Amino acid sequence: MAVETDARGAKPGATPVSGEGAVVGILAALSFSHLLNDTISSLVIAIYPILKDSFHLDFGQIGLITATYQLTASLLQPIVGLFTDRRPKPYSVSVGMGFTLLGLLLLSQASTFPLLLAATALVGMGSAIFHPESSRVARLASGGRHGMAQSVFQVGGNVGSALGPLLAAFIVLPHGQQSIAWFSLLALLAMVVLAGVGRWYQQHRAAAARAKRPPAAHAGPVLTARQVGVSLAVLIALIFSKFFYLASLTSYFTFYLIEKFALSVRDAQLHLFVFLAAVAVGTVVGGPIGDRIGRKRVIWVSILGALPFTLMLPYANLFWTGVLTVVIGLVISSAFSAIVVYAQELVPGKVGMVSGLFFGLAFGMGGIGAAVLGQVADLTSIGFVYRIVAFLPALGLLTALLPELERRGAPR
Repeated sequence: MAVETDARGAKPGATPVSGEGAVVGILAALSFSHLLNDTISSLVIAIYPILKDSFHLDFGQIGLITATYQLTASLLQPIVGLFTDRRPKPYSVSVGMGFTLLGLLLLSQASTFPLLLAATALVGMGSAIFHPESSRVARLASGGRHGMAQSVFQVGGNVGSALGPLLAAFIVLPHGQQSIAWFSLLALLAMVVLAGVGRWYQQHRAAAARAKRPPAAHAGPVLTARQVGVSLAVLIALIFSKFFYLASLTSYFTFYLIEKFALSVRDAQLHLFVFLAAVAVGTVVGGPIGDRIGRKRVIWVSILGALPFTLMLPYANLFWTGVLTVVIGLVISSAFSAIVVYAQELVPGKVGMVSGLFFGLAFGMGGIGAAVLGQVADLTSIGFVYRIVAFLPALGLLTALLPELERRGAPR
């Protein structure tokens, strides 16, 4: 994939800094690759009803599949990020997609529960390699608009997450488990696109080395180690709130709709698609708004602002359930770009490690949430799960403890 110029005519080897235009082609390639990666990831989740029937699984085993995928990804991501901070590997993201491809092929042929877990672990490893290094390249290609770049990168993943249930409904559901092998072509396409990104990244590093530019000074306030530690703890708590709640919808919303409203599997998957589409739209909005008004304000509104709607959801009829999940998706999804960029600015010079840590936490919290909530659903009911997780956005109050990192009047 050749990228000749950016939006303002810069050559791909040019080092984008604040004030220069973003390298649009690279951001688009990263977003598209994220779409392919997360289409595959959400496909695994969307076929849970099929796997549950075929392998006679209970909700606890469904939660264990999600936990295997997300914990594999979460444990490896900060390690990958720390390693590539010290030794950048421009083509690592393309190689990582090879694990995803192998995982899909194994998933299409798996005949036992342990093989299902092994297949999802391979897909998780692919995501673990993909996310931290891709996030770093997105920041390099941002032209100083870091929130915008993270949103563009992440919205590809959100769109992919929304496409997974549709593909499951119209391809895997009628054609069976073996049709999952067809989606290995998506992983192969992502490998080709990311090889092009790797070439740009290599050129970028070579150009930066020739220019011998000193690293940009951190523009925010000087914080003590204690302030940084407290801020990271708050961000981790907010990630817990956001992704534990999202796990209740991404993993169990179809079961909730089937049980409470007697919907068919296909209709329930379409409702999940609408929710995930709302998440994608919210992600697009969150980053650019954070660049303009400050990331702390976006985090406030996104986490705490979802609380009234999550509290109403367990008591709504089918129509209002659809409306409320769209609103929740729009509001709660706008925080992640802001959280990632805020953390990158909180610990400057460690973009890969910070990105890997927070993407890994997102996967890990989602995986733990899926496993815990699956057990709770087995012991009580799906409806009870939604009544207790409704209070999680109240943790947004912790945002008050975060310092303001942006200088007033300074460009964001």
